[in-house]
Amino acid sequence: MNQIINGDSLELMKDIDNGSIDLIITSPPYNIGKEYEKVMDIQDYKAWIKQYVKEFYRLIKDTGSVVFQIGNYVEKGKVYPLDCLLFDLFLDEGFIPRNRIIWHFGHGLHAKKRFSGRHETLLWFTKTDEYKFNLDPVRVPQKYPNKKAYKGDKKGQLSGNPLGKNPSDVWEISNVKSNHPEKTDHPCQFPIELVSRCIKSMTDVGDLVMDPFLGSGTTIVSAIQENRNSIGIEKDAHYCQIAEERVLSVTA
Repeated sequence: MNQIINGDSLELMKDIDNGSIDLIITSPPYNIGKEYEKVMDIQDYKAWIKQYVKEFYRLIKDTGSVVFQIGNYVEKGKVYPLDCLLFDLFLDEGFIPRNRIIWHFGHGLHAKKRFSGRHETLLWFTKTDEYKFNLDPVRVPQKYPNKKAYKGDKKGQLSGNPLGKNPSDVWEISNVKSNHPEKTDHPCQFPIELVSRCIKSMTDVGDLVMDPFLGSGTTIVSAIQENRNSIGIEKDAHYCQIAEERVLSVTA
């Protein structure tokens, strides 16, 4: 099952059963005036996000996770990291923080009066301590793959896991800009690699993944590639069409 729904996600999520989602992964508008959002007072923005956080807690299973990818709110040259401003909303709802993942990309914003911003963050929360985490599918190559222990009981054996090492909480993944092969009309697009690492590590085959700010459909595309079920909600009909076309291309 892979569903793309056009409409208001706060309203549509009310029709989804309690504790039915294995992973919610999403990136909301940053309140910076993009074509798909209306800029609010920052306190109003936080109150709006809080409504989503409450729904997330209701919807995910006890073994489930929420990954909330976010950047900065910028007002008249002042930069506010939204992960810091919104973090307490998740704690107040009862979520348990697991990682603050740094997504670093090598190009993007060019600044003249401050250092250029080249990273955003993913906040990973769970509902309980009995959450899913599968490290092996997302291991990355060892720095020294043939390094062996030189003493002790394991002398002569490989000192690192032959399947690779933990990718850590800093992810070097290109962002989707004009020349990126995944680029669509959406101005702020997830790269598939970013989403797939979360899906592979935090869910099992057949689990249900949801993205209430679907945008160009990357979460659905990644879920299909990893043999998961998915629900995506997007209020903009044009972006829904882009998502549907991407889904058709990947299923073909």
